[in-house]
Amino acid sequence: MGWFKKDPLQIIAFQGYGTNSHFYARGRALEDESINLDQQNLWQVMLNTWKRFETDEVKHVAIHITLPDATVLKGKTDNHGYYRIEANLQNLAALSNEEGWLSFELSYDDAVIKNYIQNNNKFAGKILIPASNAAYGVISDIDDTILHTGVISKLKWRVIVNSFFKHATARIPLEGAAYFYHKLHKGALGTDTNPIFYVSHSPWNLYRYLELFLRQNDFPNGPILLRSMKHIFRKKSVDTQPQKQKEIYNLLKTYPNLPFILIGDSGEHDPDIYMEIASAFPDRILAIYLRSVKHKKKMLRVRSLLEHFKTTEVVMAETSAQAIEHAKQHGFIA
Repeated sequence: MGWFKKDPLQIIAFQGYGTNSHFYARGRALEDESINLDQQNLWQVMLNTWKRFETDEVKHVAIHITLPDATVLKGKTDNHGYYRIEANLQNLAALSNEEGWLSFELSYDDAVIKNYIQNNNKFAGKILIPASNAAYGVISDIDDTILHTGVISKLKWRVIVNSFFKHATARIPLEGAAYFYHKLHKGALGTDTNPIFYVSHSPWNLYRYLELFLRQNDFPNGPILLRSMKHIFRKKSVDTQPQKQKEIYNLLKTYPNLPFILIGDSGEHDPDIYMEIASAFPDRILAIYLRSVKHKKKMLRVRSLLEHFKTTEVVMAETSAQAIEHAKQHGFIA
């Protein structure tokens, strides 16, 4: 971190999740590059993209979290500015709102950093503690499942254009997806508060971009689980699980009494990941919804994978309406 720069500091709190007795928060400490999310012209979008990836991390500094009951938790950022703060506490649900969100305050707690900060040293964060009336949880992919990404395009050129040269508000959600997710959130009774978790192979650098997209397009609020840039280019062994898969396993282990619905697309590796998870937790996965993609070879591959898979029902849906109809028939939604 350059101490002679005058950029203010910030702490970006990633919306995470916990339980009534376990607090778990992640985020990142960075210099504030003043990314203007309201600017939509091409030059500003390109500049914002550059700022998202050319980050000035605040490394190896103490971070404090203050809960609504004045409990203080301590942590420290790593070599990339990330922090992970966990604690076993009691009755965290009592500190949450009716949707299960527990809000807290973050601050730097390092003598050098405090002297460096000239403005604000209070940053907002929150984690989700699923409500007791949740009937199930939903784990959804983002790319080409709810957001037109172009991940199946040749050489991934559409992914580059969409992610780097389009403002989040200009991105097009897949038709009917937000409505379907709200129905799932409210459940069969229409009054449930089923948690929605969003997972993606995208890097944490795009967290605020994706958060804005979900908010602008009225998707239910939920934790967004991404991966570090340092893992994207790391050489992986054959038996290494994708980060998305690890995040889903962690959710299943965190909430052992909660069944889940998995939603993805047929374009990349969602079918493989979801089938492996369903096989490992055959009584926990209620259904798998895969949005069909317009790619003959990929669709043939997925259909061959599913030909003898009987563990969990897999629904290949071309539209959200088809998924909604199936969910109604099986009592997942009203």
